[in-house]
Amino acid sequence: MSTAVRTIRHFHAGGVSVVLGCPTAGLPEILYWGADLGDLRPEDLASLADLAEPLLENTTDRPVRLGVLPEHGAGWMGTPGLSGHRGGHDWSPLFTDVRHEVLGNRLLVHAEDPSTRLALDYTLELLDSGLLRAQATVTNRDPQDYELQNLVVVLPLAPEAHEILDLAGRWAKERVPQRHRVTVGTYRREVRRGRTGADSPTVLTAGVPGFGFRDGETWGVHVAWSGNHQSFVERMTSGRTVIGGGELLLPGEVVLAAGEAYTSPWVYAAYGRGLDDQAARFHRWLRSRPQHPTSDRPVTLNVWEAVYFDHRLEPLLELAERAARVGVERYVLDDGWFRGRRDDSAGLGDWFEDTGVWPEGLHPLVDRVRALGMQFGLWFEPEMVNPDSDLARNHPDWILQVPGRLPLEARRQQVLDLAEPGAYAYVLDRISTLVADYGLEYLKWDHNRDLVDAGSATTGRARVHDQTQAVYALLDELRRRHPGLEIESCSSGGARVDLGILERTDRVWASDCIDPLERQQILRWTAQLLPAELIGSHIGSAVSHTTGRASSLDFRAVTAMFGHFGIEWNINGLDEAELAAVAGWVALHKRFRPLLHSGTTVRGDAALREVAVAGVVAADASEALFSLSLLARPSTWPPGLVKLPGLDPDARYAVAHVGGPEPSGQPFTAPAWQGGLAVSGRVLGSMGIQVPLLQPEQAVLVHVRAVP
Repeated sequence: MSTAVRTIRHFHAGGVSVVLGCPTAGLPEILYWGADLGDLRPEDLASLADLAEPLLENTTDRPVRLGVLPEHGAGWMGTPGLSGHRGGHDWSPLFTDVRHEVLGNRLLVHAEDPSTRLALDYTLELLDSGLLRAQATVTNRDPQDYELQNLVVVLPLAPEAHEILDLAGRWAKERVPQRHRVTVGTYRREVRRGRTGADSPTVLTAGVPGFGFRDGETWGVHVAWSGNHQSFVERMTSGRTVIGGGELLLPGEVVLAAGEAYTSPWVYAAYGRGLDDQAARFHRWLRSRPQHPTSDRPVTLNVWEAVYFDHRLEPLLELAERAARVGVERYVLDDGWFRGRRDDSAGLGDWFEDTGVWPEGLHPLVDRVRALGMQFGLWFEPEMVNPDSDLARNHPDWILQVPGRLPLEARRQQVLDLAEPGAYAYVLDRISTLVADYGLEYLKWDHNRDLVDAGSATTGRARVHDQTQAVYALLDELRRRHPGLEIESCSSGGARVDLGILERTDRVWASDCIDPLERQQILRWTAQLLPAELIGSHIGSAVSHTTGRASSLDFRAVTAMFGHFGIEWNINGLDEAELAAVAGWVALHKRFRPLLHSGTTVRGDAALREVAVAGVVAADASEALFSLSLLARPSTWPPGLVKLPGLDPDARYAVAHVGGPEPSGQPFTAPAWQGGLAVSGRVLGSMGIQVPLLQPEQAVLVHVRAVP
């Protein structure tokens, strides 16, 4: 074993191993991160350390070690973990005074640099799910201010990781996958929108070339932060490759006075054999949290695409009656209920019931909704303000801005500076009062514009970091005051989907686009981070509000099934037969809800890209629910076989059609398709079943049940 290493630490859980070398001087380094190595003896760890000993790289006369915080002073020529300065000095820290402690599968590091007078505290933790997370804190020990420019978490990648997969997107078309080769240099994704962004990479993944949902080793990172952030993959000329991320700080945004500290967001890292395995680590960890929703996720009716700004009591009461008839359990009144809000040009910030529309307040609607046995929820956009509002007229200094000019408007609104104590107190008071007055069970928390020129009107300093922290504090305080209150994160649809906001909310709205063809992709890739119960997924109208595309109820309902199910549609216009059909889909979701919201998400790598296979398999593999969707006309006909992944290969299953168009023609009238013939999980996973003879933009639900 190398004499440079004092101790070797091995963490393993959830099918993953992390091996750390802790040298006699300097920061610990990650020697291995990947598949579980099992129980290693001390001599095995010593051999592993010897194998991982770096070679000379023709740069320095000593091998370059990649500490848990890469340091330029240690010879690392890539992105340093910490960047900053004091008036141009103290810009290259080198932490030599290092102590570490191990608590279970957690490494705690405290380090000091006497030269720059900076202290570092670093935490690396392997969670039970096999998910790895890391966080760093830097403290200024000098009387002179230290301007922090960058603090990122960096992890080593295996040399065979030659391909990158990340997600891009835009409003109403979030989480679009894109692939790239890993090349020498840095592939960096920066999001400067002041929020997570519809174009966020979500999980930036590197893996063996051609990795898919079921095969190929992958290593991915997610930055748990709802403001500006960065993710990157970097390959050196030596061949060493790293993956990392953190907050993206604006100039002068974090300046540490003597004794002050900055803590990075948690960066979560997931190893997996295939993307499904990687996603399962995120899902298992999210479900293990004490605040994770445990009650049945209520079927939700949101009124936005039913009435928009046309708030009149009688149509809203009729919607409530019909919602209760079809089995809805939560009714949400969206935008338009507050003072001056007849369209999107005015009223944001004036969080008082509009007495011109609601002379008795919201009580007549709330009381009827409750009498019908449903919960009641209300829409807010607390971080925004219309210039045409009493709030903006009375407090122009509460608007985020560069002194001397207001930011460009977006959606005819500006951003409220919640780091300003007066603005924070006002918003907290108004929301808390309304929650208490109406006994609200649910808030839809929207955020409909990017942050431009997001500075403090009083100090002139950039304030995205402070704004993000203030939003977190506001959400935390509301939940403290109102235990049991559930909150949805909506941000122009799916522009704030991250684990930072989900520490404080109970679901996300995946997209403002409910068109089922678009939603197939959006849900497929949102599932890389989140399990179904955290993703709002509604049946929209027959003609999509965002795309104008017409689609059948079956396709809309099958697509919406794999999430937190609901309706966003004016069902007042439906006849009795149509209402009965909607009620049937609601009942079917409730039948499978326990499975959908507890099972393992699986996605098929179909040979035909026009066929999408998605499913949820019970934890004990006793049953599964799959959707088979024909997204476009295939180049061959009939479509052929598709595999049903994730089943127990040694179990036998009955396969039955339970929703969507009735299959016709052989082999769909055969006993196997009707649940009358048992097929092994190995056959279903290796060979598969025939895709029904569907038309484009049709889908069926298939229930697979283990039988003796």
